[in-house]
Amino acid sequence: MAEKKVYILLTDTGSLLTKLIKLYTKKAYNHASISFDSELSEVYSFGRKKINNPFNGGFVKEDVTNGLFKQADCAIYSFTVTAEEMGRMRRYVMGMEENKESYRYNFLGLFGFLLNKPIKRKNAFFCSEFVASVLKESNRIHFEKSTALIAPNDFEDITNFQFVYEGKVKAYHNKDVSEEMAVPTHFIPVGM
Repeated sequence: MAEKKVYILLTDTGSLLTKLIKLYTKKAYNHASISFDSELSEVYSFGRKKINNPFNGGFVKEDVTNGLFKQADCAIYSFTVTAEEMGRMRRYVMGMEENKESYRYNFLGLFGFLLNKPIKRKNAFFCSEFVASVLKESNRIHFEKSTALIAPNDFEDITNFQFVYEGKVKAYHNKDVSEEMAVPTHFIPVGM
């Protein structure tokens, strides 16, 4: 059976909202997205529908070459699935994309996350909750806690994920530069 790769993109866009979240989490990356190709041409998440309004959110197909992503730092992980598992995840996401106006950002869920009390709402997700729900569709990834309590940094700790790249999103798209700049975090010397 043919194997496929799915990519998890963790980012720090440097926006005001990201800086506020970072004050709480103390983590490098506070936004999570999922892609079905190594080029990141199909990247999906729950986030801003319009770049200038962080409070108008919902299901989004993200363009990681523009907007807030132009100067964003990122870490990319991949994991291998079967064609059948990939199909289940893609159908789940495509169903949302076809009905994207029915989906909204789970702002209440963020407050629940802060209080460690999952708040699930119909057709509402925050970014990492969405990515976790897509991963669950594969039936390969199982979480010990509610998807409404999954943070972007939780994806860094999944054992069957492979580290792909860390650096600027825009450098990843420049093939010559991305291979030179890919630095496994476990090889970064202390004090850098």
